[in-house]
Amino acid sequence: MDLPQMLNPTPRFLMGPGPSDVHPRVLRAMATPVVGHLDPGFLGLMNEVKSMLRTLLRTDNDLTYAVSGTGSAGMETCFVNLLEPGDTVVVCVNGVFGNRMCDVAERCGAVVARVDAPWGQPVDPLEVEAALEEHHPKVLAVVHAETSTGVQQPLEDLGQLARDNGALFLVDGVTSLGGTDVRVDDWGIDAFYSGTQKCLSAPPGLAPVSFSPRAVEVMENRENKEQSWYLDMTMVRKYWGAERVYHHTAPITSIYGLHEALRLVLEEGLEARFTRHQRHHALLRDGLERLGFEFVVEEPFRLPMLNAVRLPKGVEDAPTRKALLDEYNIEVGAGLGEFAGKVWRIGLMGNSCTANHVNLLLAALGEILAR
Repeated sequence: MDLPQMLNPTPRFLMGPGPSDVHPRVLRAMATPVVGHLDPGFLGLMNEVKSMLRTLLRTDNDLTYAVSGTGSAGMETCFVNLLEPGDTVVVCVNGVFGNRMCDVAERCGAVVARVDAPWGQPVDPLEVEAALEEHHPKVLAVVHAETSTGVQQPLEDLGQLARDNGALFLVDGVTSLGGTDVRVDDWGIDAFYSGTQKCLSAPPGLAPVSFSPRAVEVMENRENKEQSWYLDMTMVRKYWGAERVYHHTAPITSIYGLHEALRLVLEEGLEARFTRHQRHHALLRDGLERLGFEFVVEEPFRLPMLNAVRLPKGVEDAPTRKALLDEYNIEVGAGLGEFAGKVWRIGLMGNSCTANHVNLLLAALGEILAR
């Protein structure tokens, strides 16, 4: 065979639903020489990752670490460790990733009771309360930041409802972590998962997770083994914990990158980082509305880091996104499901959340739409 050319991808401005632009400091960290996954220096780095994740998640949960896998592996980790065949779970569904939760739960052998809301709207807590009272589930599951629609679901009331009804509270924070506030302990979250490629601006490949003492107790008192050996917390936590029992070879270079990404988050400061995402969302909102775009989600429930907008009349989806990519090296995301061809998903995540990104996109769109 002919030897392929040396890797040389075209640099892009990543303004889709993820991944986001990776900070140069993260890339430099990932070029650090690889050591063994049980090397004392690497084990110390793992402890620092755990500590920084707890600060970011505002939690004291000891079982807080990064799963070796993408955000979807984090989802599976939470479900397979908490659910057994025959358990009931109430799942809030208002987009693609709520539907994915249902699929994963069903594969665990659980009975799924859905609470649906129209795409682009949050789930009604009154309907959730009714479902909890009717089904008495083991778990209540919800997506905090629905990447397919741009909805931010308020969590405090749902966390309290879960506690009042004796259910564990499971939250998808793949898109929210690092871009808006997440308070695991204050909101009564028992199982949380995220990804590294969104607002943390590290490459995809790790999934931060956190489990409360209530969730750990459930894991320890299961009647059946977890269906996944790889994601079984009763074993993996011994590798990330004091025992350091070998389970799998950790993705060392990815953890280097996450370590530096978390340092960047905490160096900036949580409140300053969340304010930056809101500020540049407002800049993008004003510019897009001047160009004729309309936001899908009402302001109180709108994500700052994932902007779902309806295309102006006469603007074609795929050709316009192609022009942005080919002529300006700007990537934006297409709509999914019922939003396909009608909605764009524009990301302002982590290192991609700058005034330069916003102004470049608005200028490029202005030139394209003026043709």
